Amino acid sequence: MASHAFALLIILSVFCGSCFGECIPITEAQAHIGETQCVTGKVFRVKAGARGVTFFDFCEDFRVCPFTVVIFPGHLKDIGDVRQLKDRVIEVHGDLKEYDGRAEIVLSQLRQLGTAAALVPKLPKNYDVENKGHYSAGSFSLPKPSKKPAKKRQTPTLPIDIPEDPADR
Repeated sequence: MASHAFALLIILSVFCGSCFGECIPITEAQAHIGETQCVTGKVFRVKAGARGVTFFDFCEDFRVCPFTVVIFPGHLKDIGDVRQLKDRVIEVHGDLKEYDGRAEIVLSQLRQLGTAAALVPKLPKNYDVENKGHYSAGSFSLPKPSKKPAKKRQTPTLPIDIPEDPADR
């Protein structure tokens, strides 16, 4: 039985090198674009961008950082409250892609965070990723147009004095 487990471990290590391999630091991520990798680094900031997209900043100045993690709003509800990862060293597993001159991993599943996944609680029920947590979650609706105040009708005062037509005389 032990020999079967050992053989399975050997087969998995051959076909899944990144499953048991070491994580690379964020500074080496650019050299591995196009590969499935594990990247490790300290999350300096978790920030919400435009339209509910969430970013992990691994450098004090994100503009010169060689690596980032992006979470699209549709995935955030499945992953959880990633704001808890600020100031922590994490591992992120996934396909390294190039975007805007830097390496990035798109986080779409909680398991991509490896051991850090245990630190991520579920999103609060009233958290809405599109509005950065300011409104309760619910079905999508477009903004309603503003209404103009209705003009009040004035009732005519009686009796109404209508001048006689000179042709009727």
